[in-house]
Amino acid sequence: MIISVLSGKGGTGKTTVATNLARVLDSAAYVDCDVEEPNGFLFLKPALDVRERVSIPVPSISEEKCTACGTCVEWCQFNALAAVNNKVIKFPQLCHGCGLCSLVCPEKAVREVPREIGIIETGTFNHSVFLHGILNTGEPLAVPIIKRLVSGINKITAQHVVIDCPPGSSCSVIAAVENSDCCLLVTEPTPFGLHDLAIAVELIRSMNIPAGVIINKADKQSRMIKDYCTAQDIPVLLEIPFSKSIAAAYSRGEMITENNEVLENSFKSLGIQLEALINESSCYS
Repeated sequence: MIISVLSGKGGTGKTTVATNLARVLDSAAYVDCDVEEPNGFLFLKPALDVRERVSIPVPSISEEKCTACGTCVEWCQFNALAAVNNKVIKFPQLCHGCGLCSLVCPEKAVREVPREIGIIETGTFNHSVFLHGILNTGEPLAVPIIKRLVSGINKITAQHVVIDCPPGSSCSVIAAVENSDCCLLVTEPTPFGLHDLAIAVELIRSMNIPAGVIINKADKQSRMIKDYCTAQDIPVLLEIPFSKSIAAAYSRGEMITENNEVLENSFKSLGIQLEALINESSCYS
């Protein structure tokens, strides 16, 4: 079972949910796809033993062969090439590594060379698998690292895989969740939380992935989230109460299920509910 944990906005408690769910599930792996700011390691404290560089192919143009005809510039969809003073100049950080420029160049003056954009680190926590990606500072393309992380899930033998997704609803999120069996949408009982939850729901429904909602920092205002979920026929699977002790544990980098039997049992029950959600969805597909 591949479970993606996402939210329409940052700061809702997505990593709190993902790390604690990975902790309580039997035979679970944790994959942090929030490569711009991964922080699951602060809570799971893994022993990291493998590091892999991630690169994308970018063009290298031979000045001897290039006639500055502009064909590569014309075909580049990302404005990573420009013709200036009878010379083609490159903007590597805009390049998506599609390789089209090397295919259309009539002089065969373009070849692809690797450019490192980040790393993937692998390790273990509590005898479980841990993976996370780290995008190099200043790099704009997170998707190649996320796709490499997700492709590595096929090699994981754990019964459950918990994916900690990037915040928002961009291409990075789509790359992280596209092969998931179900999604957990983490929100908070505020107007901003409701607004961005609706965006996340629209995204997941367009991908036809079953989903449930977790309300973090639940209080009297949670009714607005529950009313929305009822109207949209989306189950609220768990409410994590607004609590000073939970916030204090989080600030110390502690797992909120570790010394809280009620929350630990709630997260264990969450795994059972997700399996039921997947089975129910398959019955109607």
